[in-house]
Amino acid sequence: MASAPQANLPLFYNDLTPLNSRDHAEWRSRTTDRAKWVVNQHALPLTVEEFPLAQRNFPIVFSNSDKPVPLALMGLNEGVNVFFDDEGKALEEIYVPAYMRRYPFLLAKLQPDTDQMSLCVDPSSGLVGEFDDGEKLFDGDEASDHTKNLLQFCQQFEEAGMRTQQFIDELQKHDLLMDGEVSISRGADEQPFTYRGFKMVNQEKLRELTGDQLRKWNQNGLLPLIQAHLFSLDLMRTVFARQVEAGKGPVKAAADSAALGADATKDA
Repeated sequence: MASAPQANLPLFYNDLTPLNSRDHAEWRSRTTDRAKWVVNQHALPLTVEEFPLAQRNFPIVFSNSDKPVPLALMGLNEGVNVFFDDEGKALEEIYVPAYMRRYPFLLAKLQPDTDQMSLCVDPSSGLVGEFDDGEKLFDGDEASDHTKNLLQFCQQFEEAGMRTQQFIDELQKHDLLMDGEVSISRGADEQPFTYRGFKMVNQEKLRELTGDQLRKWNQNGLLPLIQAHLFSLDLMRTVFARQVEAGKGPVKAAADSAALGADATKDA
């Protein structure tokens, strides 16, 4: 039986336990085409490496916090996801963020005073356990090839997270992140809904940067990432339209929750 949810766990995770050959010798890992853990999630974390692919499907914004995180928006209102059905099955072929693909595994520190990280798993996920089917996690006392591949994927995700933080630090160093706001109307005769509660790149300040700085960012790949973010913002109207079509429009959703973690209101 899984233990009670631990405090301060990342999105999706209800529990975490470090994998080891003693306690999990007979455990296997299942695959699934239904990610029920994402059904009610309107925003998922992204790493910068994912921007070129994610911007084809989702608006990319930054969380409204002291330490902003890039987010792929799957809905404009909390609890609304227009890309997955109620069983967690994708409604179309889309890019699936690495954060979502990583679940239920995760690299975590077992001791706060060390940098050593261990491969952990959420035992409450239903995707790992003593099953008759699935990939073995251990071959005797050794990690199986499947587990080694999982470990490598999680390590690559952590490394991408560090590069993402460097990208955010660079944006903040040049004061390029601003409070975001977008107004979207369902029709010409209707007042628009205004969405706030996120951050975006300030295009005016971006245009004021020196040519040397822009050239440097173009050479190191940072400028294309900014452009991918800015281009993706047009998809907010597409997501809004999908919400309305699915009967999850802002009138219904705003009554219960807030847009992008902040508000969804009609302009006065």
